Amino acid sequence: MRSRADSNCCGSFCRALPNRSATEPLWSGKNSIFGLISLTTTSFMQQIAESELIINKRGAIYHLDLRPEELAGTIITVGDPDRVHTVSKHLDRVEIKTQHREFVTHTGYISKKKISVVSTGIGTDNIDIVLNELDALANIDFETRSIKKDFTRLDIIRIGTAGSLQSSIPVDSFVVSTHGLGIDNLLNFYRHEQNEEEKQLLHSFVTLTQLHNRFSYPYINSASASLIKHFVEGYHQGITVTCPGFYGPQGRILRLGLSNPNLIDRLTQFSFGNHRIANFEMETAGIYGLGKILGHHCLSISAIVANRITKQFSKDGNATVEKLIEKTLGIVCGL
Repeated sequence: MRSRADSNCCGSFCRALPNRSATEPLWSGKNSIFGLISLTTTSFMQQIAESELIINKRGAIYHLDLRPEELAGTIITVGDPDRVHTVSKHLDRVEIKTQHREFVTHTGYISKKKISVVSTGIGTDNIDIVLNELDALANIDFETRSIKKDFTRLDIIRIGTAGSLQSSIPVDSFVVSTHGLGIDNLLNFYRHEQNEEEKQLLHSFVTLTQLHNRFSYPYINSASASLIKHFVEGYHQGITVTCPGFYGPQGRILRLGLSNPNLIDRLTQFSFGNHRIANFEMETAGIYGLGKILGHHCLSISAIVANRITKQFSKDGNATVEKLIEKTLGIVCGL
């Protein structure tokens, strides 16, 4: 489905923010985009096969059903397809609407700020699709099927829901993820590196939880420094653990017993210097991991709808999400 539509909502969210600092050169140094792209087997001039980059009859990438010109450089991701409209109703106008399976995209403007709102569905398996296809839209020439020489960096901000793992982070509050710690295995299928702090933090986490003995080896990546600095006032901060499921992997018991019944206690107890685990959900680590490898700026922000320590659940999670959307858009449109 593809249509054009306008929204009559006002663009009252915009406010001035400090200028973002200049980034490092893209094509030099061991952390350069050239170095990141070189992790793939595809050269700039090599044509990507039709089986690897699937483009439909209207020239759009397969799952997202988007053409490159239909994507903004600033992207809000949400899990629930219905939440795309909840976000896009705040735009001054919506110019593009697409939908394919659970992937819904609205692209429009708040004032002069172009924004795309994209639903991912649940889980890092879907994040693998969305992050790779967003990057392809920005950095692959669909006509020649080759990587563009000039790299385009995207700002990708997740607005989602999560469960708190600290009694001091109550329901209906907001958490900004300083790190995404994955126990889901997605990033282990890609060649990736972690900095020294991330390696030490991960070693401490594995030592405490022993998750690597029966499950996949965890991975961790930090949020974009250039984005997270704008999301401080009114937000809790902490590590977000990304799980491969909602029930057993998050310690819920219905009719099945758990192989790791002490997982929540260990997550809550974990600390490394000033870092602690604030919450868990099912997408953040995949976004941070793939975003880092691909060279994009990523940030994950969660509305806390459940506190797994105090056993409380939000009485109006939709209202909490709406407040988070309004607060976040007010910052995003000034970036």
